[in-house]
Amino acid sequence: MDKKAFYKIGYGLYVLTTNDGKKDNGMVNNTFMQITSDPFEVVVAVNKANYSHDVIANTRKFNLSILSEDVTFDVIKRFGFQSGRDADKFAGFDSCFKMPNGIYALNNRYANAFFSCEVKDTLEFSTHTLFRAEVIDAVDLCDKATCTYDFYQKNVKPKPQAAGGKTVWRCTVCGYEYEGETLPADFVCPICKHPAGDFEKVTR
Repeated sequence: MDKKAFYKIGYGLYVLTTNDGKKDNGMVNNTFMQITSDPFEVVVAVNKANYSHDVIANTRKFNLSILSEDVTFDVIKRFGFQSGRDADKFAGFDSCFKMPNGIYALNNRYANAFFSCEVKDTLEFSTHTLFRAEVIDAVDLCDKATCTYDFYQKNVKPKPQAAGGKTVWRCTVCGYEYEGETLPADFVCPICKHPAGDFEKVTR
């Protein structure tokens, strides 16, 4: 199977936010879509290994902010490269506001719209859960273009520095690169959550 084919699927980039009653959290997500218009319903797929997955499963609600092309790599790192189990992702982050459901949404500095949603049903898969939710509120924040995964790869993600003989391990699913001669056997991609078996060794 040529896993590079998956790179051709068009994705947006979003920040999926939750609150378990005590702690605010957010994660980068790329699988969100509208499925009905009366009522307005959406689906979002969340990896079962993510802390946000368990929070949504327990609270049955979430917000989702659509990232604009103004998003920075620091925002992606904050919400996508660390686990909410270990870090307070909103500490020192002020480009957001609380919605009536008690969950943060990003403001128009980095997002162009957001949705507040209540889960109505779930569908379990091997690695992910698909949450079907009704949209309780939606706000169009600005006219900035939506950040796609392709735009992120070409314009937001830092370009690798050229260095003779440098070895990196590249995720064949999302393109994330781990620097080092040896990739730990239990390594999990911080972006797409795929295991070490989905990485290829690249020497520059």
